[in-house]
Amino acid sequence: MDRRTFVRTAAGAVLAKTFPANAQSSAKIPRIGVLFPGAPATAAPFVEAFRQGLREHGYVEGQNIVVERRFGDAQPERIAEIAAELVRLKVDVIVTTSDDAIAAVKRQTQTIPIVMTASTDPVGTGFVVSLARPGGNITGSSTMAPLLGAKRLELLKEAVPGLSRVAIMWDPNVRGALLEYKETEESARSLRLQLQSVEVSHANDFDRAFSALTTARPEALTVVPVEQPTKFELVINMKTAKALGLRLPPSLLRRADQVIQ
Repeated sequence: MDRRTFVRTAAGAVLAKTFPANAQSSAKIPRIGVLFPGAPATAAPFVEAFRQGLREHGYVEGQNIVVERRFGDAQPERIAEIAAELVRLKVDVIVTTSDDAIAAVKRQTQTIPIVMTASTDPVGTGFVVSLARPGGNITGSSTMAPLLGAKRLELLKEAVPGLSRVAIMWDPNVRGALLEYKETEESARSLRLQLQSVEVSHANDFDRAFSALTTARPEALTVVPVEQPTKFELVINMKTAKALGLRLPPSLLRRADQVIQ
């Protein structure tokens, strides 16, 4: 499941339970506040995914629902301002993603329902009491899957048997990313791989990060967005593999859920 599909199904399903489309009266049209932490350009695919998820559950903007969209431009101060603005608008529910944005909204309200679509560790961050019984006014989906990092390394090693140096790009300020990094580090030791940590916390860190990668010349790169999927799918792009000069073993191809020629 890609992230756009994740946003579409998670947010749409939760909102459908909150506001059954066939139960709406003409006197009350639900008003949803949506806080995208990034810029409009980068959030565009998720905006469309969210719109599609609403349509799939019977909601059409301008007919039976109103959506107040706001973009934080990856600026903490702006995200905090938007959170306060949405609360002042008295929306019926607020949908957001990323731990920083969820925390910003949580600080503004304990009564308006908050739907999180991509929290890394909702229990560890204090957003919910437990996954089974979240309590409070926050619900949604967790995206934490630390074991996924180890599985990525295993697949890389199988695809490239001579692999020895792997870089991992991650944000040390995200709890879920920290857990995945530790699992990846342990897996690297067992696979006898040299793991290069490349930390990226802000947009202006990327130039330094790519410079470090160019200098170290790792043979592979793994990147942490973390997800907590219920089903894992292995998709192999043969065109990309050929462009990289890789001859993937038949055993790996047989395990693939999809092979793109």
